[in-house]
Amino acid sequence: MPSDAFDTSPRLFRFRFPALPSFLPSLSSTGVYIAGALFALGFWAFIDAAVYSKVASGGEVHVTFVDWIPGICSVLGMIVINSIDKARLNGDSFSYSGSGVAWKARLFLFVGFALMAGGLAGSITVLTLKYLLPNYPYPTLWFGVANVLANGLIMLSSALLWLVQNADDKDYQYNLTI
Repeated sequence: MPSDAFDTSPRLFRFRFPALPSFLPSLSSTGVYIAGALFALGFWAFIDAAVYSKVASGGEVHVTFVDWIPGICSVLGMIVINSIDKARLNGDSFSYSGSGVAWKARLFLFVGFALMAGGLAGSITVLTLKYLLPNYPYPTLWFGVANVLANGLIMLSSALLWLVQNADDKDYQYNLTI
């Protein structure tokens, strides 16, 4: 029998994972960069479709203000979500002024996620009603696909940014308590 058969250490696996080299950036800074890249990629796709619809597309369908509304909702939701500190969700304490801080923080977090979900649902609705039902060909269909892609990437970017900014750097562990 191996000597470590009766190992009682609180490990999940029998083998140890190698530690990350010290010259690599921390998990939170890497996550922030990835979230920023996702946000930029989403807006790049939508701006590309908007510019193409006005400059290169000779068709009758263009990106209008209706196409921008879901993106505006998603960005507002991102701002609301990332302005809330995770510590305020855990419970009321004497360190914050006023009463019901946790309740208010949870409410605003819900409103932020609802704005982002509404933006994604709105972009799917615009894609369906404006581009899919009239059966437009691919170059015109890209306007709606880019809108859905942009809102999905903004939503993913916001969730990732909120998680990495509110994660404890000491133990690389996140417990979602809503």
